[in-house]
Amino acid sequence: MSTVNISFKPKQITKQLLSVLPKRASDVITKRYGLGTEAKKMTLEAIGESYGITRERVRQIENFALATIRKSDLFKEQASMFEELRTIMIGMGGLVPEHDFLAKASSDKSTQNHIHFLLVLGDLFIKHKEDNDFTHRWSVDNDTTEKVHDSLRKLYASLADDELIEESKMVDKFLTHLKDVSEEYKNEEILRRWLSLSKKIGKNPMGDWGVASSPNVSARGVRDYAFLVLRKHGSPMHFTEVARAIGEHFDKRAHIATTHNELIKDKRFVLVGRGLYALSEWGYSTGVVRDVISEIIKKSGPLTREEIVEKVMRERYVKPNTILVNLQNPKYFKKNKEGKYSVA
Repeated sequence: MSTVNISFKPKQITKQLLSVLPKRASDVITKRYGLGTEAKKMTLEAIGESYGITRERVRQIENFALATIRKSDLFKEQASMFEELRTIMIGMGGLVPEHDFLAKASSDKSTQNHIHFLLVLGDLFIKHKEDNDFTHRWSVDNDTTEKVHDSLRKLYASLADDELIEESKMVDKFLTHLKDVSEEYKNEEILRRWLSLSKKIGKNPMGDWGVASSPNVSARGVRDYAFLVLRKHGSPMHFTEVARAIGEHFDKRAHIATTHNELIKDKRFVLVGRGLYALSEWGYSTGVVRDVISEIIKKSGPLTREEIVEKVMRERYVKPNTILVNLQNPKYFKKNKEGKYSVA
């Protein structure tokens, strides 16, 4: 993600603001928000242990320090800086995943910690903690936030467990649930950012969206990877190609023999030719070619040789001659005076 050019130096500003605090309060804030040279954030417990005090006492010192800074003249002098951060947040949709906003403001982890601290201090920003539905996020407008939250919940409720949707179509589907949100926010970049807020909706490595807990989104093994690879490819693949594609798309090493065994075991896949696999949902038939011919004749009635070849080729990846050889077996098929074949 490209960063924006901010007109101020976050580290200089936090240094000034911390100067209004007593030494211990300044040290607690520095450790709590990772404002030191190592950019490491410490828990209340860890800070308490370093001072020999309880975590609750550390929390009291933190709250005292934040209140002291907010009451200071130095804080009031930073109004334009806080407004600049607010403008950036509005430009990103007014409701932004925390990691997205910090990455946009700076590519440096240490600087990101200082910007995060400024967000905590600023009264223009509302922090929304991670919960069961959404990730950590910040906003500048509660009304928009509630509308987006509600729309994401409705979008999730509308999805089938195994449904996979292309990103552009997912954005369109999301838009149908968004009501009364400012038109300036209805661009694809912001809508994708809002989608990423949800912990119940996710995107798989192939770029398709669905229910986050689904194996189609959170792939957990060779079978799931193979399903996504075949689905993306859109037509039958040899198991060696499937194994290679898993390595390319998921950065996972898939052994050819293992991949073949997993394809055989899973009902989502069907063998449609010599080593060629398709997805069952595409409508391909299982069984040997003879079984496929029998099923087609049972459904359609007696058929000519040409009609049988055409229909079988839609179901299986085999050579026409393989179909014709099977038709010549009188044990399974018979030919009438009109040249049409039926099951013997």
